[in-house]
Amino acid sequence: MSAVSEHTIEDLDRLFRPRSVAVIGASATPTKIGGLPIAFLLAQGFEGPIFPINPKASEVQGLKAYTHIGEVAGQVDLAIVAVPAALVDQAVDDAIAADVKGIVLFSSGFAEISEEGRLAQDALMARARAAGVRILGPNCLGFMNLSEKVFATFSPVVGQGVTPKGRIGLISQSGAYGAYAFTLARQRGLGLSYWITTGNEGNVDFADCLSWLARDPDTDVILGYMEGCRDGRKLEAALAAARAAGKPVVMTKVGRTDIGAQAAASHTAALAGEDAVFDAVFRQYGVYRAYSIEEFFDVGYAFSVAGIPSGENLGVFTVSGGAGVLMADAAADEGLALPELNQQAQDRIRELVPFAAPRNPVDITGQITNDIGLFETSLDIMLEQGDYHLVAAFLAAAGQGPMGEHIAEQIGRVRERYPDRVFCAVSVFKEPVRALLERNRCLAFEDPTRAIRALSALAWFARQRQKPAVPVASRGASVTLRTGSYSEADSFQLLADFGVPVPESHLVADGAEARARVAQDSRAWVAKIASPDIPHKSDIGGVRLNLRGAEAVGQASDEVLAAARRACPEARLDGVLLSPMEEQGVECIVGVQRDPAFGPVVMLGLGGVLVEVLKDVSFRSAPLNRDMAMDMINELRGRAILDGVRGQPPADIGALADLLVRVSHFAVAAGDSLESLDINPVRVRAGGQGVVALDALVIGR
Repeated sequence: MSAVSEHTIEDLDRLFRPRSVAVIGASATPTKIGGLPIAFLLAQGFEGPIFPINPKASEVQGLKAYTHIGEVAGQVDLAIVAVPAALVDQAVDDAIAADVKGIVLFSSGFAEISEEGRLAQDALMARARAAGVRILGPNCLGFMNLSEKVFATFSPVVGQGVTPKGRIGLISQSGAYGAYAFTLARQRGLGLSYWITTGNEGNVDFADCLSWLARDPDTDVILGYMEGCRDGRKLEAALAAARAAGKPVVMTKVGRTDIGAQAAASHTAALAGEDAVFDAVFRQYGVYRAYSIEEFFDVGYAFSVAGIPSGENLGVFTVSGGAGVLMADAAADEGLALPELNQQAQDRIRELVPFAAPRNPVDITGQITNDIGLFETSLDIMLEQGDYHLVAAFLAAAGQGPMGEHIAEQIGRVRERYPDRVFCAVSVFKEPVRALLERNRCLAFEDPTRAIRALSALAWFARQRQKPAVPVASRGASVTLRTGSYSEADSFQLLADFGVPVPESHLVADGAEARARVAQDSRAWVAKIASPDIPHKSDIGGVRLNLRGAEAVGQASDEVLAAARRACPEARLDGVLLSPMEEQGVECIVGVQRDPAFGPVVMLGLGGVLVEVLKDVSFRSAPLNRDMAMDMINELRGRAILDGVRGQPPADIGALADLLVRVSHFAVAAGDSLESLDINPVRVRAGGQGVVALDALVIGR
């Protein structure tokens, strides 16, 4: 992160943790935009001074009013601006002159409506930056600091009740969605530390808020709702900060628009949609992506209550065989391991309950109705003897009945004996039982499948935490590409300089030169048209395979030249490129696409020329290390093909990973001068024999 960004993050303290608040455009009517924040601050018990600024009033909602913010004696940390767009410039300039360092700008009428509005917003933000002032907005719903009772918002949801003080920070680029999420959090009883909406992000963006929450001592988990991102590298730095702080990030990202579709010459561009790139970046930094509001809160709740397990083995404890099967099926769907309980432990449980099914799931049946102590005793045996990091206990309806509190107390005692395990109870709960479980850091769910999915998310994050940190982009060697497409030969030379294995190749002018070149060579050859203007050679008949003998090579060379002249009469033809035929191995594609927000993004796909049909691809933001490259390989749906199928030997996966790393280094070195790169196909040979790039296309911006 740059020094400027670090300074910005420190300045956000005055914005999000103010000791005094002024409201410019304050209203005596508590239901108006200029009146709601004052009403909320008063009702919720903000302990600092509140200064209403209204030139037409001497008093606002029982507080002394000021005609101008400059009249306020003492420091104002936060100014809430709730005036029409035409008055915003003066209000912000007045706040800057009064040495205010944090501003929440509710006002709309800026970049969200027109180009003229964008220019006005940019000019306003430039003045604020020059003065070291941080502005949240414009066109935003503001924020809430639940810990210190700062309600810098006009959202009416606050008037309906607030969430408990908790340790979940919530950031939303959408104010309306943020209000909706706040309401759901309140209904579920989830405790929030901060609720922040970013609006137009003129001066403080989503990444700034994420970075700030990553270092906030009152926040353990960060939930985010994103619609887009203008500075991908800044977002990556924020995600890296959260990862380094050990704070889980749960993200809902909407919008699935393609980027780069105009770069039709590149397979990578056709596949690297905006959503695919965001998805890759989230995986890269260990961000859990939620696809529904239910999952968004379930996972955030699980992180905030139970924490991160030390592993991913699941033990299911149940009083119902059917529910145990349901949960086991859900665990299998989520990829959670359910190791069987050892025989000694099974025998001990059967001594307690002769008709129990104690393998895993461990079903002790409804006998706890007769002897409630069986619950704690059996659960103890299970954890003492079994290697379980996560425990899900299905209690049927016991959470609603008289046994509920007793079971919750037993779980609490077991939890104390096994503090490194994650516990989850599934039942229909009375509120006191739920509260007791959560005080004991035990999750409480009503739906068994949702419970398993939440536990799976915790296990996923535990795996991510074990991975090494993402490397910081380093310029190293620098390459400046010229605009336009490079020939295959020139593309090979660029890649070879970065250690990418390229084939033996010979550029010949025509069939006669081709015959002379291979006259004494008995190998099989490939003849391909060489032209920077023909990216997909096979589409125009510009490729001939498995040629043996000088005559066959020469004739094929003349044929591909003729085919190219017919199909592309305006194309520049450099000749024919001859290479030895590579027949064995798995075909992949490796590419790079320049994303407008994140810069160079590396793609790996299975299928070679069929990649756009199969769409079996994975992405990462450059640069890569070897672990990240292996993650890309392992994410492919057809990953098993590389292990060898139908008698084929295992492919050289390590060499493929090395190739991905080297390509990423080339992409970083080329920087903004690179538009895209396709290496298609890459032949992955048998284990120990390496890889080779059989075709390559570099396009400079």
